[in-house]
Amino acid sequence: MKSLRNFSIPFTGLKLGKHQFEYIINDAFFNEFEYSLVKKADLNCQVELERQETMIILNFQITGTIDANCDRCLAQYPQQVDIHEQQVAKFSEEEIGEDEEIIVLTKNDHEINIAGLIYEYINVALPFITVCDNEGKTSFCDKEMLDSLNKLSANTEQNEQADPRWDALKKIK
Repeated sequence: MKSLRNFSIPFTGLKLGKHQFEYIINDAFFNEFEYSLVKKADLNCQVELERQETMIILNFQITGTIDANCDRCLAQYPQQVDIHEQQVAKFSEEEIGEDEEIIVLTKNDHEINIAGLIYEYINVALPFITVCDNEGKTSFCDKEMLDSLNKLSANTEQNEQADPRWDALKKIK
């Protein structure tokens, strides 16, 4: 967790207006999170912090590649990501309801740690089903695995066509 201290932005000394911060997100960042779905990445995170009288607005832009495993051929490939998110932090002493997605900063807070936000944005941006390419046309695809899958699916289709019970069911339509 020591390396995540680099992701704390002290806002008490910042003047009103916009301020830019840039972070490199790599394997060491994800090693800090025990059960991370992402293990390897090469990302650039630009954070624009806009300090106002009553709130801070954080605009995140995260671009780069994440090493993902293809769900079809099981090969590892670089998944491109381009993430744009916004987070609002409000200066207040009173609690805000849980449904609102606003960070509350009290007078005792002097910095805001954005490591958890960055981690969440990256993991949510990953596609639910990761696939190298539609037809295995990239250099990352495991051609042997795709050929094996195609052979197995071809055998299944032939077995279904040879079974006369399916023909009887098709006549019902």
